[in-house]
Amino acid sequence: MTTSRDHPRATPARRRRRRRAATAVVAALAAAGGALPPSPALAVNATHTTVVGTNPVDWTPHALDGTVYRILQIGNRVYLAGSFTKVRNAGQTAQLAMPRLVALDATTGRIDTTFRPVVNGTVKALAAAPDGRSLYIGGAFTTVNGVAAPRVARVDAATGARVAGFAPPALNNQVNDMRLVGNRLIVGGAFQTVGGVTRRALAALNATTGAADASVNLRIEGPRKTSSGATAPVKIEALDVSADGRRLVFVGNFSSVAGVARHQLAVANLSDAGAALSGWSTLRYQPQCAASMPTYLRGVDISPDGTWFVAVTTGAAFPGTLCDTASRFEFGTETAGKQPTWANYTGGDTLLSVAITGTAVYVGGHQRWLDNPYGRNSAGAGAVSRPGIGAIHPTTGKALAWNPTKDRGVGTAELYATDRGLWVGSDTVTVAGEYHARVAFLPLP
Repeated sequence: MTTSRDHPRATPARRRRRRRAATAVVAALAAAGGALPPSPALAVNATHTTVVGTNPVDWTPHALDGTVYRILQIGNRVYLAGSFTKVRNAGQTAQLAMPRLVALDATTGRIDTTFRPVVNGTVKALAAAPDGRSLYIGGAFTTVNGVAAPRVARVDAATGARVAGFAPPALNNQVNDMRLVGNRLIVGGAFQTVGGVTRRALAALNATTGAADASVNLRIEGPRKTSSGATAPVKIEALDVSADGRRLVFVGNFSSVAGVARHQLAVANLSDAGAALSGWSTLRYQPQCAASMPTYLRGVDISPDGTWFVAVTTGAAFPGTLCDTASRFEFGTETAGKQPTWANYTGGDTLLSVAITGTAVYVGGHQRWLDNPYGRNSAGAGAVSRPGIGAIHPTTGKALAWNPTKDRGVGTAELYATDRGLWVGSDTVTVAGEYHARVAFLPLP
């Protein structure tokens, strides 16, 4: 798994105090009927003891075009990945041509101009390497620093130079997400082959050499159709792995996994031997939403304690479905027919991203409202305004009062929690009424 999100300047005593506080807060939530103990040191998104503030810091840089799709912190560097081509520091006018992958100081926000990878296509996935000095990148690119790198590469965290010895086979289409689990790099996307061998949408690579790891072969099949009968290649939109490395959840345009019916969302068990499909399943994502969307699942995040997850969707408002919702599911027993613990409806607007921090489930997209089950592209009874970004109580499933506001655009593509706050990546330029082009950071109080 990825490394701890503890801030590099935090002392061991300070980290212990934060973890004790986090446990106390979550215990209080559990007493109220909900969340379970977290794993702060291992969680992909950091566990927080409170909701982050609504006033973004002033020092984050600006991406001047495109979209920020992914954010990752390693040590005191934060990496922004996406389709942007130009950036600039806060408070400065000089534009820097640093496309698709940028590093910045996690404390000051200053862009690190010594980190200069040259990536020829969109970067949509990031993962920290186990050495703490490099990172994996995935996306639509085919070269890195002028050398062939079809959709996956490993680069030095300080310079952006390619890491010698990591030479993955070619993937024939883009990578949308990735997680490091032990010495396996699990990747999901729109690819159909890995090194010329059929491996649709989900694959694993040796984290050291990049070689294909055949132990992860779940046979993702059955691309869903639009109402007109059109199909697209089967793909995975997003995936997540529990902090203990034992569970994988993935979502996308599929209806079969390992020869068994699984509609748009599936759970697998991970072990040293590889990956095996879990008996956990739900039929709630079998119905069609918007006729033009064969898949409407867009994001998924597992809770820090690894016992539940939230999936977010697009698809328009259709009564009785989970279109345009954030929905919590418990892992529990590995059985069929799972139903959501709760579902929070936007009333017809897309959700693209989700981050669980223990005290909140942050969601982002181009939504106008939350708590809106009766809305049909409108504010129904009980709806609350939460443009672009919002937070949901992990136990009740109701919107929290937190409401910084954000311009909507295509939507908030990335939510990433560190032990200092919440990073936000998107295609828009205003958060909390302030100019923050495509990236913002909302600190803990």
